[in-house]
Amino acid sequence: MPEESLDPILIQITVPLPVPMIFGALTTPDQLAGWLCRSARVTPGVGGEYALRFEEPVVFESAGKIRQWTPDLDLGFTWFAPPEYAALMNDGSNPTSVYVRLQESPEGVDITLEHSGWGAGDAWEAARSWHFHFWDERLTRLKDYLIKAAYG
Repeated sequence: MPEESLDPILIQITVPLPVPMIFGALTTPDQLAGWLCRSARVTPGVGGEYALRFEEPVVFESAGKIRQWTPDLDLGFTWFAPPEYAALMNDGSNPTSVYVRLQESPEGVDITLEHSGWGAGDAWEAARSWHFHFWDERLTRLKDYLIKAAYG
């Protein structure tokens, strides 16, 4: 009996700022470099480039493609993992994907990140765990970045 694939990573934070400001931080290369990565290349729209270069916690590039793009609502892109998980995740046939949705709430804007496409087994569990901690830390950075940008 084959193992079941792992559940998606699902993380949500709430930021008390306008939706366009948050969407800009997710889609503008200079702003992405302020909280997520070292540098970014983004070609707006479905099929466009969403390439992120990282220098920490390790050096790698996720040269993804945009799968969903609705201004001020959502963004989805393919994801390519760091070297430790590259053999497992980056074969190109079925990369994992990240989907971010913005939803207004009484406290501000809920930012929900879902990273899906995980396989089964110990290696996938290790990769998923690494990515969970990575995204959790990066979303905290996003909130801090946005608050500082808005209020100094």
